[in-house]
Amino acid sequence: MKIVVIGGTGLIGSKVIRRLEAHGHEGVAAAPNTGVNALTGEGLDEVMTGADAVIDLSNSPSFEDQAALDFFRTGTTNLLAAEQKAGVVHHVALSIVGSERSPQIGYFRAKIAQEELIKASGVPFSLIHATQFFEFVKAIADTSVVDGVVRIQPVNFQPIAGDDVADQVAKVAVGEPLNSRVDIAGPDKERMDEFFRKALAELNDPREVVTDPEATYYGAVVSEDALVPVGPATLGRIHYADWEKK
Repeated sequence: MKIVVIGGTGLIGSKVIRRLEAHGHEGVAAAPNTGVNALTGEGLDEVMTGADAVIDLSNSPSFEDQAALDFFRTGTTNLLAAEQKAGVVHHVALSIVGSERSPQIGYFRAKIAQEELIKASGVPFSLIHATQFFEFVKAIADTSVVDGVVRIQPVNFQPIAGDDVADQVAKVAVGEPLNSRVDIAGPDKERMDEFFRKALAELNDPREVVTDPEATYYGAVVSEDALVPVGPATLGRIHYADWEKK
């Protein structure tokens, strides 16, 4: 199969490319630095030629509400149009577990809008909802700092390793379209405040983690199970304690 990976030079994309190629598929990394830009449409028609599937791993460079919404609406619209023109029969998109349960978060609303476009496009699709990645633990902590301490809600948290995400994305992409979604998460669920307390200690980060029910996650207070699967989910194999810290 020829599978175009939008964002194929990024964290998850590069891992997905390696997995596809290891199983004999042609994985094409499509990104601005390879001459393909979903926002402007540059290179889309050319890269789609002969493609069996497209994996969209693109990520808005801005978390500002309108900027993120514009990014996903424009990029997704351009991708789907190019796919229809080329006869692509499977569109795979990576999204976020619980996005529909926390629409007060602007970035989540943008991802919801992206999914609505995909569902309405007529292109057979598969949606993969993932929990937060291990790789972003420090970044989340950085956004949670108030007055020098890391303030975290005591809600459920079930992060996943990027390698586990890539495994599932590649597996779904080479299969038949689901025309629905699958949730993926890490193997361990615990309270978010407790997770970050241990995680920062392992990273030798001296910042104090304070449990705060009113703390915000990307600008919003979330509910107890907003960030974890609440139904069937595929769990990763890598535990945070065993993951190689960067």
